[in-house]
Amino acid sequence: MPPPMRTASRASGHDGDLRTLRLMVQIPVELSNGPTVVSADWTPGDNGATVIVAHGAGTGKDHPFLTGYVDALGASGFSTLRFNFPYVEQGRRMPGPAAHAIATWNAVAAFARESAPSASLWATGKSYGGRMASMAVAEGMLVDGLAYLGYPLHPPGRPEKPRIEHLPGITVPQLFVEGTNDPFIQPIAQFEEAVASCQDARVVWVEGAGHTFEVKGHKRPAAEIGASLAPIVAEFIDR
Repeated sequence: MPPPMRTASRASGHDGDLRTLRLMVQIPVELSNGPTVVSADWTPGDNGATVIVAHGAGTGKDHPFLTGYVDALGASGFSTLRFNFPYVEQGRRMPGPAAHAIATWNAVAAFARESAPSASLWATGKSYGGRMASMAVAEGMLVDGLAYLGYPLHPPGRPEKPRIEHLPGITVPQLFVEGTNDPFIQPIAQFEEAVASCQDARVVWVEGAGHTFEVKGHKRPAAEIGASLAPIVAEFIDR
């Protein structure tokens, strides 16, 4: 497949800094049904760590929650790479096979390694995007750690269908950032049992928050909510 294509632009960071260089890239991905490319935004930082960011099932990489999150990380010196899964590139709303998402994660991680070879590499994602990262790592993708922004333990109201079989086999540190009112992890005791089964995992709770991290009675823009989670992930990486 052809090498990634890059187009540079200047982008404002979360703090309004217009000096940030953002590269819009096309990353080749080999899928079981043939090759494709996915769009991504690569923003180099200077603190020696790269954070990859995947979107949730019903959105794309440019959702304000994610742009706020990556801009706040960038303001702290992290390199960031946020990307679309192939189904979004194809104009579909429903995710494709898990194998396609895992292949995409591997291709994106390879791009990040090539772009910043000496940097540590951290895989993060909102809901579905984070779960697919965990599956990729369980199957051998190499990263220094995982951070989940609302891990979807099970479909809402379906705790009998937990998505946890692969988690205990992951050896790198895992961070679960979770809202206490998130219907994807109720009952919380089941979620805490799943986290306890992991080799190296911790939870940071956002009191009163749901799956999108909105808190009832405290409405905020999605970009602001995303940005508010960046320091939690940054502390996890820097610990």
